[in-house]
Amino acid sequence: MDRNVPGLSHVILQKLNMKSYEDYKSAMDGRKSGSDFGIRTYFDMFQKMEDTFKFCVECKKLPDALPDPKSLRRCKRCQNVYYCGVTCQRANWPLHKKFCKKLKLVALDRLVEWLVFTGDIPFPTDTWTKPAWDVKGWEDWFSMQEQLEEKLGAIVAGRYMTLLWANAGKPRPEDAELRESIRRLVTDFHSRPLTIGLGLQLFGIDPLTRPLTVHVVGASHVETLNTRLTDYDELTRMFPGHQGMEMVMVGVDVVDGPIMRPPLTTLAPRGRVYLSSYKGLYHDFWESHVETKLAAPPDLVVGFHPGFHACPDLLAGWLPTLLLLRDYRLPVLFTVYSEQELKASLQILVELETHIVGYASNPFASLRPEQVYSSPNKPPVYCSSHYIALLGAEAVPGTKELEDDDGWQGGEPSAAAVAGGIAPGLG
Repeated sequence: MDRNVPGLSHVILQKLNMKSYEDYKSAMDGRKSGSDFGIRTYFDMFQKMEDTFKFCVECKKLPDALPDPKSLRRCKRCQNVYYCGVTCQRANWPLHKKFCKKLKLVALDRLVEWLVFTGDIPFPTDTWTKPAWDVKGWEDWFSMQEQLEEKLGAIVAGRYMTLLWANAGKPRPEDAELRESIRRLVTDFHSRPLTIGLGLQLFGIDPLTRPLTVHVVGASHVETLNTRLTDYDELTRMFPGHQGMEMVMVGVDVVDGPIMRPPLTTLAPRGRVYLSSYKGLYHDFWESHVETKLAAPPDLVVGFHPGFHACPDLLAGWLPTLLLLRDYRLPVLFTVYSEQELKASLQILVELETHIVGYASNPFASLRPEQVYSSPNKPPVYCSSHYIALLGAEAVPGTKELEDDDGWQGGEPSAAAVAGGIAPGLG
């Protein structure tokens, strides 16, 4: 829990009386009622979610360790962190005041995210009016959305937003704050498909000339929980007229749902983004499906927050996949949460003699701030805040590299450069 891996945790599932992500998805899809898990009302649901954040941020005591479990009091400013008493609150204030405003946004987005599950977020989007290479980030993307304020206003005034604040146990924020929260969550939703689109551009892979296959390696509940067949359709708006794209989600924690269907053995349908999945390790998928032609080899491999830097056990689990990606010279794009994670990941990749062709800040990083669960008084992290691009082993003389005019950001680090700092490679 001390690690920067935001998302639906097993702690939250336990509080909701659920055993797995499949239970949570069944409840969200209506296949099981909330009462099956002891949740009878919307108020119960939001309170159980909030219970997972109830501990004294100063002394770390949980409610059960206090003489009166109800004595925990929430910070009135951020509506996020809790204290067991005035003494702990005063002791923690010099640290907490540095993060209080940002943690207020975290708490707000955590609640408004429910509207992603109800279908209110994201709002319908339009075909891009600019070429993909001219869209430099979210400001450009939002500028292409017609009637943006009307779309945001409809969500703010909608039935589920009203239900949310009638049952959240917190005062409803101003409409302007809710609009900004919706915008942040829209970027969080579209960050993955647009990051994939960025990867295609960086490697010079053109969706307009041929059908493409993208493997999302290390996929988990984060990429697949409640995922709809249309969730990556922003790629069609990004590349109108494309020849077809298949996104294959591969990972041991892939959640059962609409996209749990076998990869295509034929080309992806023209003009469509087709989602499929495989529950298991990537090197096993490669042997059982790619080598036997039950699935197409990838034009691009993407890993969102692989986390192999976090501990030796995770690295050991990732090692066969990392070596496979290197030895087959597959174009690979990994994303990370922070500069600290970027530096640690680069160090490992350099030691594996992987050819790192670039790394930089991601112009399509999520704008939604997320906190470390057990230590909220730290700088927030952002999904896919940076990317690393890989291609095979260390550079071989005569190999064509990505040119500056390909839109590339970043550079190739040496072991000494990684050890000393990452600033020169950041775009």
